[in-house]
Amino acid sequence: MSDKEKIFASVKYYGNFTKDNNPYGEKDFGSFNFKKEKFFWKIDYYDNDMKMHSPDKTDPKQTVRVLTIMKASEY
Repeated sequence: MSDKEKIFASVKYYGNFTKDNNPYGEKDFGSFNFKKEKFFWKIDYYDNDMKMHSPDKTDPKQTVRVLTIMKASEY
């Protein structure tokens, strides 16, 4: 498995949600360590034109979800 696949798997199987890092129960942000580096991941919810936030992020007909994964040091 490549490093890229391992990083995606870290997001896919992320389960370290607590009241402190997930106060609203949305499960759309997390962090993990990979090869001694901290990574962040975040899901954002946009309208279909990708210009503004979705008016209803729970409705897939009017929402485009975008996953960002980055090194914490680049934030």
